[in-house]
Amino acid sequence: MSFKKNILITGAVCLLATGLAKAQQSRAFKTDKALLQTLLTDFKDADQQYKVLMKELPAGRFPKTYYAAKNSLETSGSGWWCSGFYPGTLLYLYQQTKDAALLTEANRALTLLAPEQYNRTTHDLGFMMYCSFGNALKIAPKPAYKEILINSAKSLASRFDPKVGCIKSWDSKKNEYLVIIDNMMNLELLFWATRATGDSSFYKIAVTHANTTMKNHFRPDYSSYHVVNYNPETGAVQQRRTAQGYADESAWARGQAWGLYGYTVMYRETHDKKYLDQANHIAAFILNNDNLPADKVPYWDFNAPNIPNALRDASAGAVMASALLELCHYTDKPSGEKYFTVAQTLLRNLSKPPYLATAGTNGGFILQHSVGHMPNHTEVDVPLTYADYYFVEALIRYKNMGR
Repeated sequence: MSFKKNILITGAVCLLATGLAKAQQSRAFKTDKALLQTLLTDFKDADQQYKVLMKELPAGRFPKTYYAAKNSLETSGSGWWCSGFYPGTLLYLYQQTKDAALLTEANRALTLLAPEQYNRTTHDLGFMMYCSFGNALKIAPKPAYKEILINSAKSLASRFDPKVGCIKSWDSKKNEYLVIIDNMMNLELLFWATRATGDSSFYKIAVTHANTTMKNHFRPDYSSYHVVNYNPETGAVQQRRTAQGYADESAWARGQAWGLYGYTVMYRETHDKKYLDQANHIAAFILNNDNLPADKVPYWDFNAPNIPNALRDASAGAVMASALLELCHYTDKPSGEKYFTVAQTLLRNLSKPPYLATAGTNGGFILQHSVGHMPNHTEVDVPLTYADYYFVEALIRYKNMGR
């Protein structure tokens, strides 16, 4: 690809982003004044919760979850896929409260996270680096952040194989090439990299991955498989299965939320209608599902066998809320109003018990009742860093719509 073509593509991407931003400004939704007041309290309470969390966090570690029965905070190193959510949430909260202690802690965590820009063993660099350094670049920028993000995008792109048409998710056996629906969330970093560098190869990888995933990850009803196993030599699908869901043919709730959010981002970044159609189809599967509870916080799997007694997944609800608050701007008015109303319901319910933690409890996390990996019996009915991250992101998106 010539330099001239790279610039043309980058310019087109910027024009599309500007056009979409104007479209968002032109569509108005009727926000709830009482809920907006609740959100302001949520930001203040979350600020205090994260001060509790930062005091309990061992040096050099990142929070994963908290087990109330054992009063035990579980942590990770910087290489864990969730490491970017902690500084990302701190930065979001600092943006809202201007509490300098949060920015100081975010900067400390970013320093620990920076070496992961060269990590080529994971597909989760979007989660790890864009949710952290990407937020930092917008909220409290430093010159080094741009280069860190570019290196992160290069590391992520190194896992792309044109034979398969996807970025590899998990390293596995030589005859397997595993791709999970979660990987849609890492593509935003690549779009940013094309805008930042003028190199369209990042953009093309993101689009190719999204197209391959759209072709192979979704059932006729637009529910998503969790894992697709490709033949690394031919790119043919060898197997479709789950890892964190109830069964291979079930609809794991957070996986559906990842797909909804991911294809919403795809439309924002490309303005290609097929991605908007895909996001709308996924939203229809979720919102019209007979097993979606009245409060809209989903069971951990839409096909969990013990519904209505199955555990809820607040993290999936938070991701859904944030995605719907973006998607509502792009689609037709009736669908947009429906998405907005559901997101508003989610925020209203996540902002109170049983999902919102009481001040000073929950190890400092904001939300309770998320499910990480039910089949593995890990992180079940606990707080999770990404639940907090997308909840705060959704709060900010809703607040901005109320201006």
